Amino acid sequence: MKATQNPPTTAPVTPADLLRMAALYLRRHGWHQGTYYANTTDTPTPSACAAGAIGIACAGHRVEHFSQLDADALADYLTALGVFVDYLDTTAPVFLIDEDGYLLDEHTSPYSWNDDPTRTAEQVITALTAAATEWDSLQITGGEN
Repeated sequence: MKATQNPPTTAPVTPADLLRMAALYLRRHGWHQGTYYANTTDTPTPSACAAGAIGIACAGHRVEHFSQLDADALADYLTALGVFVDYLDTTAPVFLIDEDGYLLDEHTSPYSWNDDPTRTAEQVITALTAAATEWDSLQITGGEN
């Protein structure tokens, strides 16, 4: 870096950061099942499902569908959601099997997992936080192997 260049002042936001922000959002504003957000117009911060909370963490505001995110936020959203799915695949696998016994999807759907009638807000918040911790633990730092 040349002396005239300004060094970056902030570290990049990681998928773990976004998952922790989503968990914090759910703690502060509530958890929801069935859709991304509770159907309300009286607040800009409605209760959200896990995917909706990740979307808010990425965009900084409510988005009705991930396709509404700009390119950078969409990339962050898909990466963070993928980290969450990887975590769910290893800790709480839910597989969809068709009537002939064939596997329909090899990955746990964060939407189905969130919307399970036996799911609790604390389970969702804990899973988001644990997925973030796992992602951090799998990252190589300092050039180590």
